[in-house]
Amino acid sequence: MSEWHELVTGLVSDQAGEWDRTGLLPREVVAELAGKGLLCPQVPTDYGGLAFTAAAAGEFTAHVGSLCGSLRSLMTSQGMAAWTVQRFGNEEQRAAYLSRLTSGETAGVAFSEPAAGSDLAAMTTRIETDRDTVVVDGHKVWVTGAAYADLLVVFGRYAGGAAAVLVPANAPGVRVERVPDPLGCRAAGHADVWLESVRLPADSLLGAGLPLSFVVTSVLSHGRLSVAWGCVGILRACLAATARHASTREQFGRRLADHQLVARHLAELLVAEQAATRVCEHASRCWDANTPELVSAAILAKHLAAGNAASSAAAAVQVLGSAGARDGGVVARAYRDAKLMEIIEGSSEICQLALAEQALANWS
Repeated sequence: MSEWHELVTGLVSDQAGEWDRTGLLPREVVAELAGKGLLCPQVPTDYGGLAFTAAAAGEFTAHVGSLCGSLRSLMTSQGMAAWTVQRFGNEEQRAAYLSRLTSGETAGVAFSEPAAGSDLAAMTTRIETDRDTVVVDGHKVWVTGAAYADLLVVFGRYAGGAAAVLVPANAPGVRVERVPDPLGCRAAGHADVWLESVRLPADSLLGAGLPLSFVVTSVLSHGRLSVAWGCVGILRACLAATARHASTREQFGRRLADHQLVARHLAELLVAEQAATRVCEHASRCWDANTPELVSAAILAKHLAAGNAASSAAAAVQVLGSAGARDGGVVARAYRDAKLMEIIEGSSEICQLALAEQALANWS
């Protein structure tokens, strides 16, 4: 694993702040990571992947997240796309598409719509068969990585249930338009996607006719676990930056770290990072063992890690003061990125509703 950590550290170097300011990731960086299978490292070796366990992929995701939230966002998107193919595709589809995602191509996953965010049951995108083709019509919003994507995994309604369809980003009828000036993960290539009578081969269809809730839950569990580990990375970046600043900056004749109220922030940052790491480790064990607890463990990990990342990034900015308020700086970037983590892959409120149901089922 260390060689992959070193590779990403070298590729990112000190450039994450500039990428964030410009809203662009270098194509060569994305291509190198995609070409080595590092954007979806859990794909089995049979399809050119690295066959990471969920735990190993999680720690790698946390490392990338500590360096650049936008790059980590592409990992989440690519991982979800690969998992969709692996989970719902047949052997021919897995062989064809997974090998593309581990050898250089990139993918975006399209769930949300203008009227279907948390309420994905309101999805209106239609996928229909027409002899030996499928036709897709719809409008998707905030598709992470779509601005860089070769392939779009589009979810929609199909035959009384749901399906996903694999859409080349350059297919006739596809229009991709970047989201201007997103709050966080500003270089992640968020985009809105219009699909107007997009006609594709029949073998582009995945999970045809399965219940929407089943399809969404399966794919979102992968995304939630990836986001949770990314938030561990945000926490570690904030903890490192805050500890360095508090141990070297002096006020009133003492290090900041020697002032009790600042020390409290450091202690709470450490607790937040440790708690998020432990719930992510537990969820990863559930994923690797495919336990019935997996879905709820992923929701818990995402909810706790995202909330901890948002509150801890705010604390880090507070401790660094003006040094933490510079655009492109580590904690300023973390502050904006972490807020988005409380929204994507199931908002904090949606997670709380699911966890409340679990509490009632297990404890009432």
